[in-house]
Amino acid sequence: MQKNWISIGLMSGTSGDGVDASVIRTDGTNQYESIKDKYFEFSPNIYKDIHNLKEKIHKTQHLELYKNEINNLERKITIFHAEIIKEFNLSEDTLIGFHGQTIYHNPKEKISKQLGNGNLLNQLTNMNVVYDFRKNDILNGGEGAPLTPIFHHLISLQYKIDLPVCFLNIGGISNITIVKDGGDVSKLISKDIGPGNCLIDTWVRKNSKDKFDRDGLLAASGTRNEIIFEQAQELYANRDIKKRSFDISDFDISFIRGLNFEDGVTTLTDFTASIIGEELSLSIKKSKERIQNILLCGGGRKNKILIKKIKEFSTPKINYELVDDYKINGDFIESQAFAFLAVRSVLGLPISFPNTTGCKKPCVGGDLIKN
Repeated sequence: MQKNWISIGLMSGTSGDGVDASVIRTDGTNQYESIKDKYFEFSPNIYKDIHNLKEKIHKTQHLELYKNEINNLERKITIFHAEIIKEFNLSEDTLIGFHGQTIYHNPKEKISKQLGNGNLLNQLTNMNVVYDFRKNDILNGGEGAPLTPIFHHLISLQYKIDLPVCFLNIGGISNITIVKDGGDVSKLISKDIGPGNCLIDTWVRKNSKDKFDRDGLLAASGTRNEIIFEQAQELYANRDIKKRSFDISDFDISFIRGLNFEDGVTTLTDFTASIIGEELSLSIKKSKERIQNILLCGGGRKNKILIKKIKEFSTPKINYELVDDYKINGDFIESQAFAFLAVRSVLGLPISFPNTTGCKKPCVGGDLIKN
């Protein structure tokens, strides 16, 4: 009989606004049970520091240039995570899956930097910590992301979802997972397909007191600038970036400079939706699978205008469903995933595969800090 682990996953996404925390019970292979999920918003100072630092770091050399700022912020973020764990009142044999806050991701240069000190978190909590999940994949020729496909696979089995199915996760970056075989995880297909919320969030953050476009209400109030929209599409189509995983630094909002606030949100929303819709359709076509259902997860699934536009730009006759329709909380899939990945890491089981990250062979990931 396989051991069931209690594990807490901590995920701070590209929006940098807070931490999703999820406690699950799992054997690390073919079953899991959600115990508790909760979101913890960063303090205004941490939120500001994260985005200020992200805007400074565009090259690997910048990691050394801003080393002191990075270390100071990493300590603050780690302490914040420790306080979250204490609030859950967990036993000391609980395993921690600590993703950290990504500030720079460049698989071409074999680096993906997440702010989060696993040793410090271990000292503050007296619990075993698994962190730095992306390093081993990158060292084995992968791009370090996406890492959630193995958990998407588990979800599809546990909830008896009809296969083949495509998960569309819209976070700061959008990614897909195609699950076509319930028994063979090596047949998973996954990759990032473009921006998610990052462009819209950046524009809203820089031009208002809000952090994002709630329900797409701002996008609904503006008008798309057709000239800028078409130019942006053309530039994106002709870009020379060809990779499986993106960082938010791969995209910018400079092309809508000069638009008023509402028209900027609308144009960025349509541009984002056009990329997601077209890349989604192309990926499904390349997979040669007869996919009937797209399961939506991540914060972007709540942006009604974005979802409406994605449907308009994507292949017709595909059914879009919220993963929540299966009684799964779509806000916490990634935090639950890192709780699951932590257990797999301890068990020496792979968390990434050639068709998900581009690694040469299935890879175990994560460094374990033990008491």
